[in-house]
Amino acid sequence: MTLSAVQWDFASQKAEDNYRRALRRYPAQVVVDLATLRDNMKAMVDRVHAVSPSTAVLGVVKADAYGHGLLPTALAALAGGATWLGTAQSREALLLRQKGVGPDRARIITWLYNGRQDPFDRLISQDIDLAVGSLAGIDAIVRGAQKIGRPARVHVKVDTGFGRNGFTPEEFDQALTRLRQGVDAGQLEVVGQWSHLSVADAPEDPASRRATDDQIALFNEFTDRMKVAGLPPSIRHLANTAATFTRPEIYFELVRPGVGLYGYEPDPVMGTGEDYGLKPAMTLQAQLGTVKNLPAGHSISYGRTYLTEGETSTADLPLGYADGIPRSASGFNRAGALGVDHPGGPVRIMTNQGPRLVRVSGRVCMDQCILDLHGSAEDWGVSEGDTVELFGPGRGEAYAEPTADDWARAAGTISYEIFTCLRNRIPRLYLHAQNVLSAEDVGLLDPTTVI
Repeated sequence: MTLSAVQWDFASQKAEDNYRRALRRYPAQVVVDLATLRDNMKAMVDRVHAVSPSTAVLGVVKADAYGHGLLPTALAALAGGATWLGTAQSREALLLRQKGVGPDRARIITWLYNGRQDPFDRLISQDIDLAVGSLAGIDAIVRGAQKIGRPARVHVKVDTGFGRNGFTPEEFDQALTRLRQGVDAGQLEVVGQWSHLSVADAPEDPASRRATDDQIALFNEFTDRMKVAGLPPSIRHLANTAATFTRPEIYFELVRPGVGLYGYEPDPVMGTGEDYGLKPAMTLQAQLGTVKNLPAGHSISYGRTYLTEGETSTADLPLGYADGIPRSASGFNRAGALGVDHPGGPVRIMTNQGPRLVRVSGRVCMDQCILDLHGSAEDWGVSEGDTVELFGPGRGEAYAEPTADDWARAAGTISYEIFTCLRNRIPRLYLHAQNVLSAEDVGLLDPTTVI
């Protein structure tokens, strides 16, 4: 008999068949709850509209929707009240249009591109808004507009202190001149102005608050300069997830929550997503490989960084850094070669006495890692083929369910990296599609992924 640390309610026999097929395809699965994504977006839309009913909300779906799946997440975000979608790479913006998200459904903006190679003509013809933050970028977009004889809708990116892309105050006059030329020639339609906050996720820190205040002030100065140049932006956007929760004064005409859509807080110093009415939407599970007994003092994985402290059983977890499991989430103990304790990534297993939390023991390998069960697998009822959970919604301490935040702590990183790095060789499955999406939208999904 195999045990499962995760239980799913299938919508139909076909849904269960899809699930079983995914288990045969790969020994791990990502399960995304579309109802949770919708509800997270709705919670943020409601928060914004309670203060500013006319402000639109954009769902950031870059990086394959933070690893959750581009199209299903976009559709769930729209179901939750978003009217804009944002992608970093232009390829994903075009893919959304290709997959059926037309201009009648949502405005789409993209902001990162190769100015010499990206298909600006296609982007413009597909009614996709383009960010521009360099003089070369203006020229590239103008060439695309000339090619198809249609103006490009552009959002001017300004650098208010982040130091990434965007026009600095010193070069802004030159940029405004070039933008004005493009508008006069019928090649550009300047509709937006935007920037990126660097420390809005530390609202309780006085220095960070001052830095954010300075960025807001500079952003407003850029707006004034655009107005003087005869290019007043009709859509300004500056608020990320953190500012959506803490800075209602900068909702302007559009806000851009990112990680909040997926149920997580921008930084643990802000608390947890639950504090803001959010819930993690992704569960990562896997099926155990080899389960065996080892004596005390036996090394586990590369480098002898973990030695068993007594007789124990171990279980092979068939996920490694080739799947996106961070090697920095390896587990060491003082008996090992490094002589330090470093708890590895947490995993929820089911035993015949209820759920238990165990951790990665030894180095994370390319395709697998190992769990020390700290006891007899036979006594626990743990066996090869059992389904274990690496992270999920985090349903309380008694449930013993890790979240991506717990993995981030083990790996010394942030939750974003935990889920965005998961490779596509892990099948994605989607819960509650029929409850969240219209029949037409469900039809846009890969039917083999719906459970």
